[in-house]
Amino acid sequence: MQHLFSVWQDFSKRLKVARRVLLLCDYDGTLTPIVDRPELADLSEKTRQLLQTLTRQKNFTVGIISGRALADLRQKVNVSNIIYSGNHGLEIEGPGIGLVNPLAAEMMPVFRLINQVLKKALAPIRGVLVEDKGLTISVHYRLVEESKSEEVKNIFERVIDTARSLGKVRITSGKKVYEIRPGVDWDKGAAIEFLIGRFGKTKVKKELLPIFLGDDETDDDGFRVIEKHGGVSIFVGEKPARSAARYYLKSPAEVEQFLEQMIDSVSDRQA
Repeated sequence: MQHLFSVWQDFSKRLKVARRVLLLCDYDGTLTPIVDRPELADLSEKTRQLLQTLTRQKNFTVGIISGRALADLRQKVNVSNIIYSGNHGLEIEGPGIGLVNPLAAEMMPVFRLINQVLKKALAPIRGVLVEDKGLTISVHYRLVEESKSEEVKNIFERVIDTARSLGKVRITSGKKVYEIRPGVDWDKGAAIEFLIGRFGKTKVKKELLPIFLGDDETDDDGFRVIEKHGGVSIFVGEKPARSAARYYLKSPAEVEQFLEQMIDSVSDRQA
């Protein structure tokens, strides 16, 4: 895996010759640093303005794909003419797009019940946050004492065991979080595949350059789709031992720099 800035010249060339660029970013840990509580992850005004500037480029389509609920994501990012994809791609909204996975929507009553049971079962453990996102549920335990982490896991496993064994839910884990999703064949990779099909063909030389930035294991599905289409997959964080991404940037601060340099490259192309 290479640091993206070490191959910037080659990347910039691809950027300049592409007829259309599909730039997709995760939110938490990618555009913003990881924080103790999800509601504290605020986008910097500079990053917001950089994203808005990129949406104004005639050959750019910009999107945010996150595990957050779509409404929460829209409020946090607050950039116009952009694609918002929440709940790991289960809901997508943007110019000319409105999609909610129908099978996931049918599961909402089950998720409301799971949410209630989890909140009650985990209530005695200080620092646990059970986040109801409608189509999915996140259990955050970053603020839990280390000695209690195993107890959180055991309670979580007990609550979701029946639903998981029946294939009603699928479980993924991230940075101090357990994610409960509907047992449907859909993830960030499927959402990216959908958007690539919507905005251009990668098999036609130089027609579409898809780019995806993410920071967690849940982003590997997206990285693999990007690689399949010959795009640019970028892990955000210290160089990992294992990732499906081809390149990396060290932090959200470097992502901000990356966005700035992209704008400069596009400006050079149009000059």
